[in-house]
Amino acid sequence: MFAMQRATLAAVRKASAVAPAAAARSMSSSATFDLTGSFETHNLDTAPENTIDMTKDELMGHFKLMYTMRRMEITCDNEYKSRAIRGFCHLYDGQEAVATGINGALSKEDDWITSYRCHCQALARGGSVSKVVGELFGMVEGQSKAKGGSMHFYNKKNHFWGGAGIVGAQVPVGVGLAFANKYDANPGDPMNVAIACYGDGAANQGQIWESANMASLWKLPMIFCIENNHYGMGTSIDRHSSHSDYYKMGNHIPGLRIDGMNLLAVKQGMAFVRDFCSSGNGPMYVEMMTYRYHGHSMSDPGTTYRNREEIAFTRSTRDPLEFVKKTLIDAGFADADEIKGVEKEIRREVQDEVTKAKGWNRPQRDELFKHVVAKSMEPGDYDYPDHIRTSDFAKSFWKN
Repeated sequence: MFAMQRATLAAVRKASAVAPAAAARSMSSSATFDLTGSFETHNLDTAPENTIDMTKDELMGHFKLMYTMRRMEITCDNEYKSRAIRGFCHLYDGQEAVATGINGALSKEDDWITSYRCHCQALARGGSVSKVVGELFGMVEGQSKAKGGSMHFYNKKNHFWGGAGIVGAQVPVGVGLAFANKYDANPGDPMNVAIACYGDGAANQGQIWESANMASLWKLPMIFCIENNHYGMGTSIDRHSSHSDYYKMGNHIPGLRIDGMNLLAVKQGMAFVRDFCSSGNGPMYVEMMTYRYHGHSMSDPGTTYRNREEIAFTRSTRDPLEFVKKTLIDAGFADADEIKGVEKEIRREVQDEVTKAKGWNRPQRDELFKHVVAKSMEPGDYDYPDHIRTSDFAKSFWKN
C-alpha cells in the first residue's frame, strides 16, 4: 500500500513537471502526462505506455463525472442518516477514479458487472443521479423500479449487468458474458470484452478460481478486476489473504497492478488490458490499488480497524479528485476559479436530481409482485402466484 502511495506522489510530481510544457505548446488544448510508477506487471512481455495524451475536454469530462459521483455518494450518506434511505447502502467515495477510468477505456458494447458497491458504475454506464437515488428511496421510477435497492442496478442497453448482492457471485456471470462475446465474434476479429469487478475481500472465493480456470482454458476476453481498498469488509489484507499481490493470483494468467487513485493511469492501463483481451490472448487479472473513505457499509463506522489519521492522510495525499484538479490546473486546462464554478454547478444539479427523485412514487403492491412467477421465457410474460406472504400477514398478497 505504501509503495503505491509513493508511486502516486511521484506520478503527481511528474505530471506537474511534464504537463505544463506540453500544454503551452498546444495552447492548453491537449497535454501529455507521465505515468511512470503507476503500473506493475505479471507474466507480460509488454506493459501500458508510461505517458497518456489527453485534451482539456476529455479530462474535464472525467472530472465532472467523478465529482458527480462524489456528491451523489455524500448525498446518499446524508439521506441515509435522515432515514430517507433504508437497508443496505455501500458507498464508493474515494474509488471514483477506478469506475471513471474503466468506463473511459471500455466501449459501450463491452460488458460490465460488479459487486454491490455499484451506484457510481450505474451512473457511469448511462444512469442519472435521480434514477440512482430514486432507487435508493424505493421509488418505482428508480433505475430498477424499486426492486433492486442499493445493491442491484442494471442497464441492459449499455451492457451493465449489476450490482450482485452475493460476494464474488458476479465473477462467474462475467465469465459467461465473456464466453458469449467470444461465441458471437467472427473468427479473427477483435472481441468485445467482459469485466467483473470485485473487492479484495472476495478475491479468494472458490467460484472465482473456477471461473478463472475456464476463462484461461477457453481464452475468453475476460478481465478479473480486483478493487483493492485494503480492508475487505473490515479486515486488512495481511490478515485475510496469504497472497496479497492480487494481480498475480491468476498464476500463469497475466496480471497488471494499477494505481487506482490516478484516473490517467486507470484509463491508460485499462485501454491496454482491453486491447490484450480483445485480441484473443485470453483473460487478465487487474488489481486497482484504491481506498474507500466510508466504512464497508453505512452500518460500519470504518474506524474500528483503521484510524482516522490514516483516512485523513489518504485524503490529503492520494484523493483522486484532488489529483485531477491539480492536473487540470498544472496543464493549463483550467484555473481554480473555473473548477470551483464547475463544482458549484454540479452540487446544484445533484440537489435538483435528489429533489426530483423525492417527488416520485412508491410502487403499488401489484407492481412489487409483478415479476415473481414467469409463464414462459418470453419477456413480460408473467403471472401472479396465488399467494405471497409478507412480513405483515394482513398486507399479504392474494391473487384475485
